[in-house]
Amino acid sequence: MNKKLSMAVAGAVMAFGASAANAGITIPAGDWTIDIGGNVNAFYTHTKFSGNLESNTPGAFTSENANTVQTGLLPSALGIGGKTRQNDLDIAFQFTFFTGSDSGTGQAFGNNSLNIRQSYLTFGDKSWGTIKGGRDLGIFASDAILSDMTLLGVGAGAGQGGSSTLGRIGSGYQYADWKGQISYASPNWNGFDFAVGITEGYKNAVDNTNANLGYEGKVGYAWAGDFSGKVWGGFVSQKHESTVAVDGYTTRGVDVGAKVAVAGFGLVGYYYDGRGLSGANTVGTTANLNLNGGINFLGTNKTDDKGGYVQGTYAIPGVGTKLGLSYGVSKSEAQGTSLEFENKSWIVGAYHPLTKSLNLVAEYTDNKMEQEVALAADNKLKAKTISLGAIMFF
Repeated sequence: MNKKLSMAVAGAVMAFGASAANAGITIPAGDWTIDIGGNVNAFYTHTKFSGNLESNTPGAFTSENANTVQTGLLPSALGIGGKTRQNDLDIAFQFTFFTGSDSGTGQAFGNNSLNIRQSYLTFGDKSWGTIKGGRDLGIFASDAILSDMTLLGVGAGAGQGGSSTLGRIGSGYQYADWKGQISYASPNWNGFDFAVGITEGYKNAVDNTNANLGYEGKVGYAWAGDFSGKVWGGFVSQKHESTVAVDGYTTRGVDVGAKVAVAGFGLVGYYYDGRGLSGANTVGTTANLNLNGGINFLGTNKTDDKGGYVQGTYAIPGVGTKLGLSYGVSKSEAQGTSLEFENKSWIVGAYHPLTKSLNLVAEYTDNKMEQEVALAADNKLKAKTISLGAIMFF
């Protein structure tokens, strides 16, 4: 994957058109510069399912084999942004519209969903930093998903419909998600930077108080050269208050990560640990744990959570094809119960830049979920997926 396309991946997730280097179309408009960019991708996926963990799995499978044409981890998107400088301030805005190849009904003429995941403004200056307000990718675990090679592909979660797959979400890192936020990002001080913010609170029918915001932050150091890389660490916290006869609690999490690149080789390592990052409902020996939805307060049980992933890649000289191998796992245990859950996956991928904008992708994913409950039969789900497709940035 060439440098321009690699930059476009980050731009596609974080802010289409925010940088002229990534923009497909740049339009001068008086004092403003308007940037338009995005991506379109489509994949054929074949998934073979086995096991008995069905009712507790998001998008539960209904047959042993699933064949789909769908978008990958990064939904197809169109982004429109603008920037200018006024009164010694850099100001900007961003709107990004995401959609998928799934028809929404599985039938001809079915409707597809349109999701505006980014709608925010920024203002600041390179001397003191940038303030952001609106909806954008969360801060905690954002570097984990931005470093995931399956951003160009599919990863886990194929064959279940929806506008995107999961990549390594839930089997190596928590989902950063797209959140309403007010945040501050520091300038870059010779490679060092940090970001902090308040975010909309997570809630559901059990915790629907709207009483508490979330708090997130990260700090990092990046360096360039023949041996380039980045190290980072982050945190998340949110108090949950219950409106029923169960105890509330505070979600807390920390993460650390590093990535390096030299002579065509790339290596990523990431680890997180926390409490309440997943949620659990239990009734007798029937239970549900969700690792794929970010920070969830699902019910009566707080969870102990941990996980991470390692990833190695190599870009073939001259050809440019990037080969990758990664392994990740997420584990959760519901406090006060005998319920444990593990989600792990191996992913092998090949990403070939046919042009500077178009990548051909082939992946194989071996995903396994296992749920253990004392004095009850264990539940398992295995999903083995072959995916072939293309992703184009403009």
